[in-house]
Amino acid sequence: MLGIVTFIIIFGVLVLVHEFGHFYFAKKSGILVREFAIGMGPKIFSHIDKEGTAYTIRILPLGGYVRMAGWGDDTTEIKTGTPASLTLNAEGQVVRINLSQKQVDMTSLPINILTYDLEDALEITGVVLDETKTYSVNHDATIIEEDGTEIRIAPLDVQYQNASIWGRLITNFAGPMNNFILGTLVFILLVFMQGGVADESSNQIQVVPNGALAAAGAKTGDRVLSIANHKVSNWAELTKAVEEATTGISTGDEITVAIQKTDGTKQSLKVAPKKQNGQFYLGVKPGLKTGFWDKLTGGFRYAWHAATMIISALKNLISSFSLNKLGGPVAMYQMSDQAAQNGFEDVLTLMAMLSMNLGIVNLIPIPALDGGKILINLIELVRRKPLKQETETYITLVGVAIMVVLMIAVTWNDILRVFF
Repeated sequence: MLGIVTFIIIFGVLVLVHEFGHFYFAKKSGILVREFAIGMGPKIFSHIDKEGTAYTIRILPLGGYVRMAGWGDDTTEIKTGTPASLTLNAEGQVVRINLSQKQVDMTSLPINILTYDLEDALEITGVVLDETKTYSVNHDATIIEEDGTEIRIAPLDVQYQNASIWGRLITNFAGPMNNFILGTLVFILLVFMQGGVADESSNQIQVVPNGALAAAGAKTGDRVLSIANHKVSNWAELTKAVEEATTGISTGDEITVAIQKTDGTKQSLKVAPKKQNGQFYLGVKPGLKTGFWDKLTGGFRYAWHAATMIISALKNLISSFSLNKLGGPVAMYQMSDQAAQNGFEDVLTLMAMLSMNLGIVNLIPIPALDGGKILINLIELVRRKPLKQETETYITLVGVAIMVVLMIAVTWNDILRVFF
């Protein structure tokens, strides 16, 4: 149960932070955000702000989404003959189109819709009491969809395609950018929680409880001066010295480790390294830099290291593709479950890594991903004119199809690996 809760929290935070980036910069760019949803599935709460954005909470606690006017698959489709009701203002303009049977307004006008244009002409035509009538639709009118969600209509001037090229570019980049910011902040938080950042330029150590060096009497804060006559002045020399000193020894054999205590006294210890996965270990970690600036910059370094690891893994995936190198929701649940069992710090580490991963993967220039949209923006910038909306839609649909097929394949492969 703890694994499921951890999975939902991590997945939810990553997606909501990503979508909030799109949401915030879309609004700043003059694009109408029709809905900002927390969760998926049927709506359980809805509120429309003065700018026309519907904030909804949905029943399935799995991330969320942003619905921008004219972006992606955001469309308003009304079938010919659909029964609806219209709310008119004092000037006779339509201010609400109700397609839902869940909300009934006794003062509204019943109509069977024949044609409509809610983007350009802003008109709706239908049969009212056996008479065909056409009504003007207010620019800021709302429409109540069949599931009861009330959102603004999307006239052309507030659609994604009519924002400036720079507005569209930053709106598409903002999702991955937010994931990079989140990942970096979580890494910084981890460094502060751990009391500092690893100092690999020093021979000062942290002693792992129950490790070989701890059993010999060493303490955190001590300095390793030499290992079996191999001098040590930093972490790289320490790991090399352990490797050389343990070559050819057997479990239980001892090596000599010279240390300097925190009070300045020196000791020579007999240590029996512990073998794990075919290698011998002393049970130590690098000492810590504990200054505020060290912690802050250390968090940034961890974020950069995580990003370079992910990019390297992507290069390896491209050069030798295999489904076993990919993981879907099942793999993510397994990682969440393991992190939850190991403790809060492991959960934060997983969240930071996945956030960096989500940001980088979304920048891959594949249609349907943010990177694909950014590529289209850059092409438009070079051409000095936008692509046709139909062309962009077809390209996006191809990308969606590819991603859906890949996700199904990855998820099925995860299930086979876990359960069979």
